[in-house]
Amino acid sequence: MKMIRKYYLIFFGFGFSYLGNWIYLVALNLFVWHLTESPAAMAGVYIVGPIARILTSFIAGSIIDRTNKRKLMIVSDVSRGAIVLLMPFMDSIWFIYLLLFMANIASSFFAPSSTYYITKSVPNEEKQQFNALLGMFNSGSFLIGPALAGGLILLFDTSVAMWVNSLTFFTCAWAIYLLPNVEEPEAVRETMTWKMLKEDYVTVMDFVKKDSLFIKIFLFFQLTLMIAHALDSQEATFIKQQLALSDSLYGMMVSVAGVGAIVGGMVAAKYANKFTSRQYIANGLFLTMFFYALFYCSSTMYLALISFVTLGFFMAFSNAGYNTFYQVSVPGEIMGRFGSIANIFQSTIQILFTLFIGLFAEWFTLQFTTVSFGILGVLFALLLYIILYSKKASSQFKEGLA
Repeated sequence: MKMIRKYYLIFFGFGFSYLGNWIYLVALNLFVWHLTESPAAMAGVYIVGPIARILTSFIAGSIIDRTNKRKLMIVSDVSRGAIVLLMPFMDSIWFIYLLLFMANIASSFFAPSSTYYITKSVPNEEKQQFNALLGMFNSGSFLIGPALAGGLILLFDTSVAMWVNSLTFFTCAWAIYLLPNVEEPEAVRETMTWKMLKEDYVTVMDFVKKDSLFIKIFLFFQLTLMIAHALDSQEATFIKQQLALSDSLYGMMVSVAGVGAIVGGMVAAKYANKFTSRQYIANGLFLTMFFYALFYCSSTMYLALISFVTLGFFMAFSNAGYNTFYQVSVPGEIMGRFGSIANIFQSTIQILFTLFIGLFAEWFTLQFTTVSFGILGVLFALLLYIILYSKKASSQFKEGLA
């Protein structure tokens, strides 16, 4: 409770933003479906976002590192709120895609800026507990958001749900406005040039070459996480097709997984000072991927349900540990540039893994494909475990994390 009181504005603001994201996801899907009734149009919704993030990330980092992050987060949330506010008035799918593209551009600036703000405002010794609690708020939004969206759509329509979502972004911007500034006075703004972008790229590459341990941990963690995200794309199909569950049981399973993540966040926060980030990452990620694989091995609802709850529980530990490790390892002055370049890598890998799983599921069987990718995720997590506990890592791991 002491931690929550100390950072209540961050938890309040970011919590509203997370809540809005889940309301937005449900409302947008239904809005596009009612507008087009086209599976291809629905697929487009999930392609526009990554494309926008990839294209924006080439310059976003250079802007972020030279701009006040608090102001950038406020502008980003106000922009997203205005975009979502306008969306229900659109009657063309192409205008919807355009607004989605713009909203994802704003998101590309918000995420690295928020990471920087947390890095600067939370002391190292409190980061792991803070990240676990913030993850718990995210998981809570995952439970409440879709239910709230469903209630608003049932009582009113998708337009009202999206307007409520717009309000959550404005609320987040207001909370961030009340937060203190954590940066030095802004320097004279430099003009964006190709030479500057090239120099920024070289700066990031120099950091990558210098800290080989960090980049190994980063790559294996992200590859494993992207496999998990790709597996998520087949979650509903597996539950409906392989387990033959009803829509209500599917909804119940997703909610229970959210409960597992919330409990995991609470436990991770409680023991944050007793275990290191290395332990959270190594054990949390391995057990998360193990239960992902077990979920897709399931032939009964009960085994699937246990796997679903448990993977949510352990993912809270791996995320809290990794976020802490990232915040301590990446220098603040290049955090925006590194985060943006990393975003290009993450988005590209996520698109490729998702396409591969979809294609392999067509060529083979869904269960064979998902179990195979789940095992691949376990192997990546095991390799990361070995890297984290190698002699080199033990001697080089940064103070406060080992």
